[in-house]
Order: sequence, then C-alpha cells, then structure tokens
Amino acid sequence: MRARLAVVLMAALLVLYLALVGWRAVLFVLSGEPVGVLIGIALIVLPIIGMWALSAELFFGFRSERLVRLLDAQGALPVEELPIRPSGRPERSAADADFPRYQAETDAAPDDWGAWFRLGLAYDAAGDRRRARGAIRTAIALERSRTTDGTRRAWRSPPSDVR
Repeated sequence: MRARLAVVLMAALLVLYLALVGWRAVLFVLSGEPVGVLIGIALIVLPIIGMWALSAELFFGFRSERLVRLLDAQGALPVEELPIRPSGRPERSAADADFPRYQAETDAAPDDWGAWFRLGLAYDAAGDRRRARGAIRTAIALERSRTTDGTRRAWRSPPSDVR
C-alpha cells in the first residue's frame, strides 16, 4: 500500500510539473517572438512525451501487478529462497544459478504467460532489468491474448532479445 501511495504522489507531482511547463509553453508561444515561439513549441512537446511515458509506466505497473495477483491465486508465484544483500536485493550469484530453471520452463512452454512472468522475475533478480521488463511485457501480452473460453488468440513469437 505504501508503494502505491508513493506512485500516486509522484504521478500527481509529475502531472503538476507538466501542467506548469505546459502553461509556460503557451506563454512563450503567445509572446510572438520567434525564439519564444520555438521554445514554447519545444516546451509543448516535452509535456506530451512526459504524459505518454507516465501513462506507459503506470499501465505496465498495473498490468504486472494484476499478473502477480493471478499467479498468487494459482499458487504459481515463485518462492523467494535466494540469499539477500543488505539492500534487500538477491545476491547476484545465487540469482544467476537459479536462472536456468526459469529459462527452461519458458522454453518448454513459450505460450505460458506465467512462465514468462517468472522468467521476468528471474531476470530482475539477476540484475537484468531490460530483459526482465521485456519478459514481463511478453507475459502481459500473452495473458491479454487469452479469450474467455481459455483458448489463445493468434500470437506472434516473442522478441529474440528477451530469451
């Protein structure tokens, strides 16, 4: 709950910041000076990019949190048995040693969103955030591609850099 409150607070502060920058951008454009107009246009583009990035991150967080709840309800969340450092992160060597199990699970069932999600958790524990996010995005897409009768819609292969 505390993390969610922090996310809401940071998102609200970012929205406030983007609104203030957007207002300044309008003032620059209305100045009529060529340099002011150019600065205003640049300042209008930046809040748009910022809002897109914020919404993309929030949707990723909500969707991945939903998958955690689904896996937990199925009893399929991996139990964290890795030794941890004082920072709370798993020890890298232990995470690297545990990784092949999740890689093999994903190779055996490439259409299983749960396997992809667990692989993403293993990548994260091993310190590879880029691949972790890619694997979790694949899990989200696979889970969302399920139909109401339990079958899957047509799915393209996951990106090769995620495996």
